[in-house]
Amino acid sequence: MQLTRLDRYLRERFVYETHIYTLRLPATIPAGAIAEELPESPGRKFKHRFILRNDKAVAALVEELRNANQMFTTRVVDREAWYVPLIAPNGKSVTWWVVWAVFTAIGVFGLIYVAKIAWANDELRRNVGEALKILKG
Repeated sequence: MQLTRLDRYLRERFVYETHIYTLRLPATIPAGAIAEELPESPGRKFKHRFILRNDKAVAALVEELRNANQMFTTRVVDREAWYVPLIAPNGKSVTWWVVWAVFTAIGVFGLIYVAKIAWANDELRRNVGEALKILKG
């Protein structure tokens, strides 16, 4: 399903985080960055990972790495938080799910209201009782 602007905003703000991998530490690390040293293993290209959740911090770190002529790579991944499947289910739009839930709730309450008004009518209730007697035999 196509994502709405609200879905994209929720994903960018609360779901996505940027991982930047480098060979060596940069001279300065922006505020809000989580720096991790990756364990040594054969075939691993990068030794440091920076986890950033703010676009301005990402831009600042990338600019710092480019100015220092360091090799780096970036990856945008989903956070590992309990609310991520609620905000960004795979292949689904939360906005449309909420819209359909609201329409369904309005429809259910409308049917209950009509049924309550109909049941308050004594003649209708008597006719339904007679119809049930006839059906039972």
